[in-house]
Amino acid sequence: EVQLVESGGGLVQTGGSLELSCEVSGFPFDDYAIGWFRQAPGKERERVSCISGTDGSTYYADSVQGRFTLSSDNAKNTVYLRMTRLKPEDTAVYYCTVAPGLGITPAQAMDIMEGFNYWGQGTQVTVST
Repeated sequence: EVQLVESGGGLVQTGGSLELSCEVSGFPFDDYAIGWFRQAPGKERERVSCISGTDGSTYYADSVQGRFTLSSDNAKNTVYLRMTRLKPEDTAVYYCTVAPGLGITPAQAMDIMEGFNYWGQGTQVTVST
């Protein structure tokens, strides 16, 4: 059974930092890509970042490029999303997700994640002004 468990959300002031983690189980970590999406109230879900469990290559949405860093600890089956210089527009529920990643880039993996349809429970990130 595929399971994804997020943690680390919270309330932070503009310009602050938070780190989210996602512990995954039920599939071979090295063969998959693990990604983050977010959804703000009244808005569609949008992609944030993705990492290959195979080689650690990453993808970032333009809106977070240079501010967010995604890393993985394959021994712990966990990925970490370090978010810095947070803005009010980063406020959203953040969801961890997964898709088969062999032979494709992290960006390509994000294209199939919604269809693959395995999601964590979500963690709220709120950035105050």
